[in-house]
Amino acid sequence: MRDEIALQGENYKNGMVRIKAEGERVQVGAPIFRYYSKDEESLVKKIEELDVKIDEAMENETNILPSDIKVLNTKIEKNLDEIYAKNDLLKISEIKKNIEEAISKKATITGEQSPAGSYVKKLIDERAEYEYKLNSGTEDVKAEIAGIVSYKVDGLENVLTPKDFTNITKETLNNWNLRTGQTIEESAESGKIINNFKFYIAVVLDSKEAKETEVGKRAKIRLSSLEELPCKVAYIREEEDGSRVIIFETTSYSAELINYRKLSIDVIWWSDEGLKVPNSAISKEGELSFVTRNRAGYLDKILVKILRSNESYSIVGKYSTDELKELGFTQSEIIDMKNIAIYDEILINHEKR
Repeated sequence: MRDEIALQGENYKNGMVRIKAEGERVQVGAPIFRYYSKDEESLVKKIEELDVKIDEAMENETNILPSDIKVLNTKIEKNLDEIYAKNDLLKISEIKKNIEEAISKKATITGEQSPAGSYVKKLIDERAEYEYKLNSGTEDVKAEIAGIVSYKVDGLENVLTPKDFTNITKETLNNWNLRTGQTIEESAESGKIINNFKFYIAVVLDSKEAKETEVGKRAKIRLSSLEELPCKVAYIREEEDGSRVIIFETTSYSAELINYRKLSIDVIWWSDEGLKVPNSAISKEGELSFVTRNRAGYLDKILVKILRSNESYSIVGKYSTDELKELGFTQSEIIDMKNIAIYDEILINHEKR
């Protein structure tokens, strides 16, 4: 679920050209895409034909300012060279716009320097009329909120929103008939802006951890790409069958959250970094835990810090110097203290097995 606004103008049947790319961040009021004007193809063709005629006619003009025209010709040639070197459609579109502006300015200068009623003047006036029709018929669609641009529109933009989580139930999630991993198709008629600050993921769970969690608890979501996103529990709904609808909130951006409505994910309720040892290898002395290491026949009793445990195994690490001091160990004892490492051989207490 996302806070997103679908954008569609009145002229969507005319076809559209993208101004901003998929995934690009924009501010409020920035133009996102525009719809072509009516008969745009015909108007563009007429303007191009007139540009050729104007260029040919200007060769016979002797009272044109040569320095201005030379600068514009250089700019046009430079932009043409850039087009051949680019393969980004949006960049090409931007360069073409620069060329069109230079040609238009060139025609304006020529028209201003041409005598009234001259052939060149008539061509330029005709071009200006077509250009006015072209520009007045286009429709720019702008961002209503700041966020990420997307053209993946499926009609659920105003349904799957974070405005009211109480509408999200196990039944409604199933009724949308969303397929896991199905990419949202790109639209040729509309786009949308996605608030990229927060994303929400709704899941139905009945695990022990899910039944014990609370709103505000921190966790991680692992996506199919193995990317892990830190998140927190934003909402919990109890279902009649004993399961729970849990909605996680994350402020981490991932393209997967944009491209799909339904994902296969793993919920990581906790994570600790340490060594996994059998509980039967751990002995207790008061509040302290020890393991016995066998290294080349020499046995060492080693203090370990229990980070996490279940019925069979524990994740263990080592205490920090400050923690050891708080436990009452002297500086010399801390210096001489040994630690276990990966691949160490640990003795199991058979009485505990």
